[in-house]
Amino acid sequence: MATVLEIIRGISQAAANIGYDGAHEGILGDGEPRSAGLRREEGHMINDRRVIDGFGVRFVGNVLRVSYSSELQLKEVYANGFENEVEQRIAEVVKFLKKEYKAVTGNALSLTKVGDADMIVQNRSKVWTWVQAQCDYKIGGIQGVVEVTEEEKDLRDRFKDFLSLGNN
Repeated sequence: MATVLEIIRGISQAAANIGYDGAHEGILGDGEPRSAGLRREEGHMINDRRVIDGFGVRFVGNVLRVSYSSELQLKEVYANGFENEVEQRIAEVVKFLKKEYKAVTGNALSLTKVGDADMIVQNRSKVWTWVQAQCDYKIGGIQGVVEVTEEEKDLRDRFKDFLSLGNN
């Protein structure tokens, strides 16, 4: 059984192996391009317009939060299946993380989706927009980590109580 620190380090290393555009070496060192299902990996590197997109991972208790951001045209946002496409991109990133985690640590990574993806689309101009999405996945096999509850997420009430102590 891997410790919490080993699991976090393994996931962080797996994310770092493709976290930048043009990542090829990875942990295997074979020089082959890695594919995490991002839009920037499609098309020709020089002839096609470069797409700006990427992902990141954060740890919230025993939950892995995978975030995805991309630049796209407004007509793509209004197309049918836009939300499904963004969720599919996140699922491809998670699939890559599991595969790369196995290559890094030799152990399997269990991630269970928790809820739906949260998305926000912002205008940059009349043509271009920016989408930011995130989805939570429960990390399997991680023990000794306190789950973050809704009560712990909302610190506003506790902060008000703390400030009221100074008035006494």
